[in-house]
Amino acid sequence: MLKGFKDFLLRGNVVELAVAVVIGTAFTAVVTSFTESFLQPLIGLVGGGGVKGGTVTVDGQDFTWGAFVNQVITFLLTAAVIYFVVVLPLKTIAERRRRGEEAGPVAPTQVELLAEIRDLLRAQRDQQPG
Repeated sequence: MLKGFKDFLLRGNVVELAVAVVIGTAFTAVVTSFTESFLQPLIGLVGGGGVKGGTVTVDGQDFTWGAFVNQVITFLLTAAVIYFVVVLPLKTIAERRRRGEEAGPVAPTQVELLAEIRDLLRAQRDQQPG
């Protein structure tokens, strides 16, 4: 049971997914900081400035359209960077491999494997006392 769990955890896709989540979280923090530090004040200025910039009050209810616009911009920036930095290059590599322009990982040939086994056996023989 533990062996199966270990195999699952060490499978390449799970490790890659974990790395992607960590990097995505860190990148989202950077984009959020940018939008809160620069875009939100600009939206507030466009919406009238001051504490109520980007807010409309109707019958005592505040509608914070500036915060909504800020979140939409945050989402669009994050999605655009992920697409152009991660998705598009991986898609291009996959298409090249499918067309045969870029070789995938190369497995060792039988001759190379046999030579490696020979070298290991020779090294093992040389280490034996005798």
